Amino acid sequence: MSKNIITRIEDNVQIITLNRPEKKNAFNSEMIDSWVNALEEAKYNDDVNVVVITGAGDSFCSGGDVGNMGSKTKRSPLDSKNVLWGNIHRIPLLLKELDKPVIAAINGVAVGAGLDMALMADIRTIADTARVNEGYVKVGLIPGDGGSYFLPRLVGESKAYELLWTGDFINAQEAYRIGLVNQVYQSEIFMDETMKLAKKIAAGPQVAIRMIKRSVSQSLRLELEPALDMISSHMAIIKETEDHKEGVSAFLEKRKPNFKGK
Repeated sequence: MSKNIITRIEDNVQIITLNRPEKKNAFNSEMIDSWVNALEEAKYNDDVNVVVITGAGDSFCSGGDVGNMGSKTKRSPLDSKNVLWGNIHRIPLLLKELDKPVIAAINGVAVGAGLDMALMADIRTIADTARVNEGYVKVGLIPGDGGSYFLPRLVGESKAYELLWTGDFINAQEAYRIGLVNQVYQSEIFMDETMKLAKKIAAGPQVAIRMIKRSVSQSLRLELEPALDMISSHMAIIKETEDHKEGVSAFLEKRKPNFKGK
């Protein structure tokens, strides 16, 4: 793991910290490689139930560090495509495969591709002092890192057009109002509150939680009949888990369940 990414595990939560504070955590090729490696580790580590992604210093991520991403010579259109598809796009594609919950903890400014990286998560929390924008249009670009896919699914098509066409900043309160983030926390307690949420999910019945993520993702691409057919199969499996049996016992005995993730 490079110094540009810091990872640690706390109570079954893996915290991935983007660590280029002097560049407002703008990502370069090395950071993307380390980010992919960190997500791969989380995917296969049985000690990790939830992933939290945040930034070092006073920023979440200011997007791509264009001046340091590969060659500074002029690229062909195909080379430019491959910088995205073969490099940066590994992040959203890997997150799609990861059935463990992912929380983006937006501790500070998130701009352009930096905001898109947060939109890829399942849940977003934001510090009350943070601001975000989709600033591509201000430099004559389009959202190349998934913004045009994720943003309208969160805030609706019309609001997404407004944010993408103006490139204007919005504050934490507005981000919450339009549904871009799930929770706003005071900056002084931001990570503590985010970790409370992460640990609550990490302590839940993990097979059910991961199957919920999978079924929601799949249902968004299905018609009603195949979605119901799919969920009936998932339900048959879930009912055989130890966590389901423990949950029922705890309910009947009026106690807190002790889930084992099985």
